[in-house]
Amino acid sequence: MIAELIQSIKYAWISKSVWWYTATARTKARFARTTLGGFWLGLSNLLSIATLAGVYGTVFKVADFNEYVVYLGVGFVSWTALSSSIGSAPKLFEVNAPQLLNTNTKHIFYTLEEWAFQIQTFSQSLLLVFIGLSFFQKNLFFNLFTLGLFPLINLILFMYWFPLLIAIIGLRYKDFYQLIPIILQLVFLLSPFLYVKDTLGSYSWIADFNPLYQVINSLRETLIYGDLSLKKFIPITIMNILGSLYAINVLIRSKKVLPFLI
Repeated sequence: MIAELIQSIKYAWISKSVWWYTATARTKARFARTTLGGFWLGLSNLLSIATLAGVYGTVFKVADFNEYVVYLGVGFVSWTALSSSIGSAPKLFEVNAPQLLNTNTKHIFYTLEEWAFQIQTFSQSLLLVFIGLSFFQKNLFFNLFTLGLFPLINLILFMYWFPLLIAIIGLRYKDFYQLIPIILQLVFLLSPFLYVKDTLGSYSWIADFNPLYQVINSLRETLIYGDLSLKKFIPITIMNILGSLYAINVLIRSKKVLPFLI
């Protein structure tokens, strides 16, 4: 099993130009014959952030509106990317069923292609959102390209292995696809993405045990304050490494039954 795991990781590296290219083709086709192309992603997020910041900033009567806009903006764009990865996961293998059944391409290829597609979507949105947020915090890009790269990589890694596990579960249990949007909506409402953690009061433990929030909040705090908390970064990094190895291992063990479940 260890040999197969190493072989899968090696295959992922060797074929990186292929699955990245096919994901790029999907990204281009998504905005074919549009004037703004991928900028629509960032523009829609900017409009959502502006609306939510105006409403929630007034409701919660925030003391520092500039900091709150960045807090909400980074949280919202990160959550949008993460929830999109998770939401599309349950039908990942069904969408690629013709290729899985009629070609010898390894199963991990399609998980990597979907991951690359989500990364490209996230990058297009993040760039425009950060340009807008930099008017409220001048050192945002500096924090991103220094310490912010480390929690950003953690978020991107989480966007691979966690949806992969959901994709395998969703293939076995079809009701899972209907349940995921409900869970995502509840997590979004119960997690301090649009409001500060202190607002939860005695229920703040919900955020402490929420891995989705912790991954996003680690990035957000680093970008806002320019300080990387090793107390949060190290456990998240370990979780991502172990989670990635476990998810790939589960995929390897499931490859024999996947054709019968599609």
